[in-house]
Amino acid sequence: MSETVFSVDAILFDMDGTLVDSTAGVAGAWEVFQESYPGIDIDDILSSSHGVRTVENLRKHCGIDDPDLLEKEAQRFEEAIVTSSTKNGRPGIVQLPGVAQILSEIEQYRRLSSPRWAICTSATRMYATAALKSAKVPCPEVLVAAEDVTQGKPQPDPYLLGAKLCGVDPVNCVVFEDAPSGVRSGRAAGCRTIGLLTTHSREKMEAAGPDILVNDLSSVFVRAKETGGLEISISTA
Repeated sequence: MSETVFSVDAILFDMDGTLVDSTAGVAGAWEVFQESYPGIDIDDILSSSHGVRTVENLRKHCGIDDPDLLEKEAQRFEEAIVTSSTKNGRPGIVQLPGVAQILSEIEQYRRLSSPRWAICTSATRMYATAALKSAKVPCPEVLVAAEDVTQGKPQPDPYLLGAKLCGVDPVNCVVFEDAPSGVRSGRAAGCRTIGLLTTHSREKMEAAGPDILVNDLSSVFVRAKETGGLEISISTA
């Protein structure tokens, strides 16, 4: 076991697969949509769509091009994630391991004029706030959602905006991501990137080139420094 320690000005988290697990709801939502779009292959979609904005997934897999319909269907899809997550004995949207410990340490930064953590998600703001509430994860002061950027992950826009709203240089941020597209987004923004093996295979995550790869956030320890900033300790096998 080895340990890597470094300091940053802010942490930029992805949401689904990083802080919360909405797998049950996403699978349920695609089942709902298969009724309207019978040609879709749910297994294929679930293997490739994670970390991509809903509008882009619907455009690609359901062939929706009309902007108004796309927006309407994206809202319907994300509502279906929440409502489907507890149907037929599904576990709901739940908090992932290690999240509570990290957030309990950095929550004190709510008192400062400049936020020190953010969530940068490919989900809409409506769904993100509902998912965080369901998983009992506090909503940060800075929440970058799908509608806040023109280009989603793997482009750098979400993480560049997250760093900007935190008032820090992206180079002095660390990104936590479970999807290859998100890792590439964080790298393109100039951030240090930590990949999590909560959703994708090790091979797919390694191909995206994260600085460090761990199982989940339970391998990560955060300490708020008296001089400002955050000290990140990561244990790896």
